[in-house]
Amino acid sequence: MDIRNLSFDELAQYLISIGEKPFRAGQVFEWLYKKDASTFEDMTTLSQPLRARLAADLRFTPAVIADQQKSEDGTTKFLFELSDGQHVEAVLIPSGPTAGRTTACISTQVGCKFGCRFCASGVAGWKRNLSTAEIMTQVLYVKRAAGKKRPLSHIVFMGIGEPMDNYDVLLKSIHLINSGKAAHIAARRITVSTSGVVPKILKLAEQDLQIELAISLHGYDNPSRDVLMPINTKYPIEKLMEACRAYGASKRRQITFEYILIKGVTVTPEAPAALKKLFKGLLCKMNLIPYNPVAEYPHQCPSHPEMLAFRSELEKAGIHATIRTPRGKDVNAACGQLRHAHQKGNHMASSFDKNG
Repeated sequence: MDIRNLSFDELAQYLISIGEKPFRAGQVFEWLYKKDASTFEDMTTLSQPLRARLAADLRFTPAVIADQQKSEDGTTKFLFELSDGQHVEAVLIPSGPTAGRTTACISTQVGCKFGCRFCASGVAGWKRNLSTAEIMTQVLYVKRAAGKKRPLSHIVFMGIGEPMDNYDVLLKSIHLINSGKAAHIAARRITVSTSGVVPKILKLAEQDLQIELAISLHGYDNPSRDVLMPINTKYPIEKLMEACRAYGASKRRQITFEYILIKGVTVTPEAPAALKKLFKGLLCKMNLIPYNPVAEYPHQCPSHPEMLAFRSELEKAGIHATIRTPRGKDVNAACGQLRHAHQKGNHMASSFDKNG
């Protein structure tokens, strides 16, 4: 087992089982999450026999970067090659020079089974869930890449895969990210995005975690959402909004609705009034996302004036909406695009040391 699969308590129990004092867990976690150790031999505050025992019992799988691309705006995309040869992406997204925000966009699955009809992540289908260690490897690598001058401050689970479809691993990863003994990022700075897995939204609402929830809405009623979101046939928009209201009531936090802008599908004259009705009584905001072309889908992004006009109509309807500024467009930074290009044979693999 990779050591990054273990919670603090699990590591402490393991150490006790081999005759060590539980305080050693704190030392190991400090090396893992604070001092960027990449091997057990790096953990010099531990005795040599203990380091040897850890190496014998546990794995410390290094990050292998198959591709790395940096945009002119500072956005950096990393393509991780996993131990079985599969690939996932993580993205480092710096904010403007005065905002002081540095975000890691993290993947939770290899591929995606939900097949949203605008997203590159699901084009090649779903392969498997990621482990906690594979998620934490992304977090730690991006944290290291961010550096100390603009340290990592926010985590968004908006990479490849449906986070709620890997719920138990997601939750364990969130606890590690939030823990002061590990990555130590405040819960309110962690966002989970979902295409609308209603039972897991309700389950997450019961957790004692003040994390942010983002909903990939991408439609203003069932017919419009059915066009893009196959999940809507299982969890129609009425059930999704009921779950959102339950989450909002539990957390008393604003919910973000992600809404892709596609001409004639999501951007229509009737959309603002329908969305106003949908959001009635709910503390929320909208992120309007200009469609990023994917060869397999024939959609068209509205012109900039059309996007501005649509946002204006939403504001008139009392909906707070922001058009997301495209980041990393020159490096395939939209979800799944770099992996998709790599699968088509457009990129060569290189090692962690070359790109690290």
